[in-house]
Amino acid sequence: MMTEMVVIRHGETEWNVEGRIQGWQDSELNARGRAQAEALGRRFRGQRGLIRAIYSSDLKRTMDTARSVADVVGLEIVADERLREWHLGCIETMLLDEARVREPEAVRIYEERDVEAVVPEGESIRERYNRCTSCLEEIAEKHKGDRVVVVTHGGILDDLYRFVNGVDLQAERDWDLFNCGINVLRIENPESKIENRWSVVRWGYIEHLEGIGSMADWAGGQGQVSDVK
Repeated sequence: MMTEMVVIRHGETEWNVEGRIQGWQDSELNARGRAQAEALGRRFRGQRGLIRAIYSSDLKRTMDTARSVADVVGLEIVADERLREWHLGCIETMLLDEARVREPEAVRIYEERDVEAVVPEGESIRERYNRCTSCLEEIAEKHKGDRVVVVTHGGILDDLYRFVNGVDLQAERDWDLFNCGINVLRIENPESKIENRWSVVRWGYIEHLEGIGSMADWAGGQGQVSDVK
């Protein structure tokens, strides 16, 4: 028995472009983000009946992105707050340069990936990792043998890549986290959580975004943009 999980980062927001720290705050998809979400939905045409469930972070930018797929495949979205982005507490809504002045310790944790340190009024990377990976394990257990879609955030995708590939939480990242990129995971023999074997089938698929583009670096300050050629 094999489970397939298609994990997607939400479409671009103006806060992504500005380098404004989002965390658990709601922000709207910008024009490019809406175009990305529409292209994502078109990519799932013909998948009705093949996709058995759609899960999403309950934040607006992810729910709006998930809706583009849900409308095509005819499913309701299951919202789960455990799929939210890193809770960055006291620096949420700030531009990074502003946060460096007002909350230097929080920014140090953010920029240095101090895994165990808790951002004031927020959480640590370890806490984020534990909540999201336990959520994804539960989804895999509930949908044995199914194909499911999960729409979430860059930080959660980063955690999931590390979880599947055994990459240390403190290691430098050398993989992309594209807005509306498609990432496919396979879970083999999910009869027992102990025996689950996770693997990456595809990471960072963005051909459906040709002519639109996708921001790759979710923590890139002033919006490093990777255009699709």
